[in-house]
Amino acid sequence: MDNSAHLLTDKQLIDVLCMGHQPMAVHVSEDAVIQAANDAMINVWGKDRSVIGKSLEDALPELKGQPFIDMFKQVWNEGVTFSGTDTPANLIVDGELQTFYFDFEYRPIKDASGKTYAILHSATDVTERYHSRFREQRLIEELTATNEELTASNEEVRASNEELAAINEELQAITEELRLSEEFLQNINNDLKASETRFRQLIKQAPVGICLINADDLMVQEVNDAYLQLVGRPRELFENHTIWEIVPEAAQTYAPVMNGVIETGIAFNAREHRVTLTREGTDEDVFINFVYDPIYGHDEKVTAILVIAIEVTDMVIARKKIEEAEQRSRLAVDAAGIGIFDIDLETGAAVVAGKFNEIFDLETVPNQDSIETLIHPDDRQIRATAHTEALRTGHLFYEARLSPENNGAHWIRAQGKVLYNDNNKAERILGTVLDITAYKELQQQKDDFISIASHELKTPITSLKASLQLMDRIKDKPEQNAMIPKLIMQSRKSVERVSVLVEDLLNVSRLQQSDIRLNKSNFILSQLVNAVANPISITAKHRIIITGELELQIFADEHRIDQVITNFLNNAVKYAPSSETIEVDITTDSDFVTLSVTDHGPGIPLEKQAHLFDRYYRVDQSGHQGSGLGLGLYICEEIIGRHGGSIGVISQEGEGSTFWFRLPL
Repeated sequence: MDNSAHLLTDKQLIDVLCMGHQPMAVHVSEDAVIQAANDAMINVWGKDRSVIGKSLEDALPELKGQPFIDMFKQVWNEGVTFSGTDTPANLIVDGELQTFYFDFEYRPIKDASGKTYAILHSATDVTERYHSRFREQRLIEELTATNEELTASNEEVRASNEELAAINEELQAITEELRLSEEFLQNINNDLKASETRFRQLIKQAPVGICLINADDLMVQEVNDAYLQLVGRPRELFENHTIWEIVPEAAQTYAPVMNGVIETGIAFNAREHRVTLTREGTDEDVFINFVYDPIYGHDEKVTAILVIAIEVTDMVIARKKIEEAEQRSRLAVDAAGIGIFDIDLETGAAVVAGKFNEIFDLETVPNQDSIETLIHPDDRQIRATAHTEALRTGHLFYEARLSPENNGAHWIRAQGKVLYNDNNKAERILGTVLDITAYKELQQQKDDFISIASHELKTPITSLKASLQLMDRIKDKPEQNAMIPKLIMQSRKSVERVSVLVEDLLNVSRLQQSDIRLNKSNFILSQLVNAVANPISITAKHRIIITGELELQIFADEHRIDQVITNFLNNAVKYAPSSETIEVDITTDSDFVTLSVTDHGPGIPLEKQAHLFDRYYRVDQSGHQGSGLGLGLYICEEIIGRHGGSIGVISQEGEGSTFWFRLPL
């Protein structure tokens, strides 16, 4: 049967192909001349049927610079097929150059000899699919970022305050839900509306405050209950209002910040910001951690701001109280000069604080073994015994000297408590160390003072007793009566010596109790010096020269100033016996008078000068123990200080000494 009469002509065949809904075209020659194209392809190109018979470059000049014309040439010349998926093409449609995405194929049609005589061009516009996938990916990224921020907030809250444990658990649940949502979103292709619904549901259920704000007009799109509670506003107030109409008290500070996020697209993270919010009609200062996170549209512009906020007021207040307590503790430890130590008994590692390193003169943190080497060799057994006893009693206490290489001659007092584990095994010793050198020196001074006082009092009393015993023996022997006046004089000197010592002791006691009162009067200072100097110069055979303002009248306690001048002159006589002259000089300077006593004796070593006015301190210049209680210059300093003046010494070995005091006129 001959069916040739029913076969379609080439034109009819092309017309049939052009009836299909799939965009198709037939091209010939290396220039891709359009032989035929169906309406679907014409629409894709955004042209009309006048393009039929034109080369592809003439029909669609906007393709210049794009790879498609070269692809056609390669298909024609080499007979290879080209295809692509989600391939962008810039086409002029409706008079505007736009970017579209296509799945396409350029297939060569060959004759029996394998030569290409036509190219079949098919294309599918997948622009909407491409943009949907892009929007989906952006949403996934935004949700991922939100998930990470919520996770970080969750960790911070959990670590900061035990009272927020319940919120932490909810955040973990939300994190898991967001993770599941992310996995779900990665598996869907085109259900943006459902994704947005789920996202809004997550906002509502989140335990932290979340608010979604439109970037164009700042209208609130979505808000959850946690955010309502945070700002203290009812939900109905959020309807048809901008965020700054809802919380105007925060607008001045944070409106510029939000505007900056919208303009730059850079998120703003705030940590422990102090904000004043009006909640239930009352202004409250609260601390908030929050994030302004930009949400982008398909055109890469910020379309919304996602606000995630959580109140951390209780956490901040608690931390500040702890910091204040620690600061007070540090100040107390520093003020008291206390060193703190914590020794791990198993490893020997030590943690020290306060004045510990300063007391031991250390630059690095010691350990259990190295601490032992810091103790004086003679006292290390005391420390070892104290530590052994501490393991038995739970309490550590010892006093020891430091090694000569580490603040030698210094004393420390260590006290501590042993801490035990659940098995009653000693784990750590926590304690303090204190430099008690001054305390030990004071103890030594007291011991020395008692010894000196006993000796100084015993000597005149023994002399007095001997004189009285001798007088008792010779009272009935007329031939020896000539000795009685000498014995009486000796007894009187002994009594006067005892009186001076007792008066010094009483003066110190009165000074300590602030019981000395000044009876001030006007008197001429040089006359007082003469009155003091005359008996001393006669007895000691020194020539005392008085120079300066001899007619100067001052207002002071004459008796107490007499004590000071007497002490100065007696010391000059005692410690400079070879000085033939002693000069007393009176000078004035502005509203002050200065009196100085200068001898030409051996002078005082520089290292001893700083201690001359200390209580109980005595200078032994000759190598022999001098007499006195070491109270004279201490009393002088107190007397001059109570007059509002100052006192001091200038001395150089081999050139003598000058003691001076200065009083206001």
